[in-house]
Amino acid sequence: MKIEKVISMLPREIVSQIDMQSVDKLKEIRIRVNRQAILRYLNDEKIINYIPNENNMIEILHRLCENSIYSYQNQIANGFITLYGGHRVGITGSIAMKDGKISNVNYISSLNFRIAKEIIGSCNNILKYVITNNEINNTLIVSKPGCGKTTVLRDLIRVISNIGFNVSLIDERGEIAAMYKGVPQNDVGLRTDVMDNVTKSLGMKIAVRTMAPDVIFADEIGTEEDVEAINYGVCSGVKGIFTAHASNYEEICNNINLNNLIQNKIFKKLIFLEKEGKVKKVYTLSENMYKLEDEMIS
Repeated sequence: MKIEKVISMLPREIVSQIDMQSVDKLKEIRIRVNRQAILRYLNDEKIINYIPNENNMIEILHRLCENSIYSYQNQIANGFITLYGGHRVGITGSIAMKDGKISNVNYISSLNFRIAKEIIGSCNNILKYVITNNEINNTLIVSKPGCGKTTVLRDLIRVISNIGFNVSLIDERGEIAAMYKGVPQNDVGLRTDVMDNVTKSLGMKIAVRTMAPDVIFADEIGTEEDVEAINYGVCSGVKGIFTAHASNYEEICNNINLNNLIQNKIFKKLIFLEKEGKVKKVYTLSENMYKLEDEMIS
């Protein structure tokens, strides 16, 4: 059971408060120095009587790093550690900077254990938009944070890879494949090549040049560099499926970088999701403009 790796890292005071009958609904475990820990489930949370001090936080960090913090320095500097099973632990504290980049996180103040969950079939309701006549459509999947677009994207990668397309996944923060010592902990399909801990813009360019993908996937695009790399990939004949944060079509157009892609008609489909990855609206590029194809009424 994947949750066992997380449990082995936790103080016994927290473990004793976890309801193992409802462990499949556990989303996060938030531990903050000198404050009560919180267990967050799908629909509620439980504040427990465990208040860690600075030494407790360091002890937990040592467990996370298998007693070799140096080996995990790059991950710590990026603000998270990936555990076996795909779970991720977010880290905040006093940030140490060097040459304009984060070099370390000193005085750990918070740890957020995010419990990995794969939902097989979560992409089923968007497949008919992404694949038409056995062809992949350049697609942008859009939602507010916390609506499940990363979960949907992960499942979509698995499906598209398994039906015969070579996939390059640029997993900048390690949230999709959840690589652990070079091995994906999540099922991303038979024909998927993963690059993690690399910027999306650089990773996309490397993938196009070296891996000959049919499709490139990346989560949460939005920078000028992302736009440049996507344009480069599409002009090279590679299909692209990406996600972005926004509530509606107007918000995308207000983002200067995403609007660049919209104005250049890069995407065939714009899919907007609401809570739990449900489809809200779908726009299709037709006659050189985006037209509303589907709208689900709540």
